[in-house]
Amino acid sequence: MMKNTQEPQSSSSFVKFCRKLSPKRKDSPAESTQHNINDDQDKNKDLEAVFAYMDENKDGRISPHELQKSFMTLGEQLSDEEAEAAVRLSDTDGDGMLDFQEFAQLIKGDDDQDEKKTELKEAFRMYIAEGEECITPRSLKTMLKKLGESRTTDDCRVMIRAFDLNADGVLSFDEFALMMR
Repeated sequence: MMKNTQEPQSSSSFVKFCRKLSPKRKDSPAESTQHNINDDQDKNKDLEAVFAYMDENKDGRISPHELQKSFMTLGEQLSDEEAEAAVRLSDTDGDGMLDFQEFAQLIKGDDDQDEKKTELKEAFRMYIAEGEECITPRSLKTMLKKLGESRTTDDCRVMIRAFDLNADGVLSFDEFALMMR
């Protein structure tokens, strides 16, 4: 059987479902580590309960059919193609089913991406001068100096030019994100 690598046109029900299940992260740095550990344990138990509910035949894996049936129980529709694509997204061992680790990664995936984007935005802000919306050769030079690396403004222009997709002489957030890959 040949695997179809094409993603479904619309998986909005699945995306909404994952967002509902995805543990919400707290952004407050003042929270205690113990509180975060307890929250993570509770969220993991919640995911285990959802996984157990969806694993209708209790074989420790969720099939596309079980995923689809769970959606119907929750009043959501998921096509055969969407269910298969959702499983395929996180099926790391290639068995066509989701074990708990694969399921957890699928559910947490969006949340991890949001966290990475937030961290990237914070890093981007460090490189921009006050009142600016992009990284200029001058702001890059200033930040590099703070980091102990002395560069000329011309050096910084060359560095920016390598990732400056629209040739405007500065780095937007999207260009910065591309550079940080």
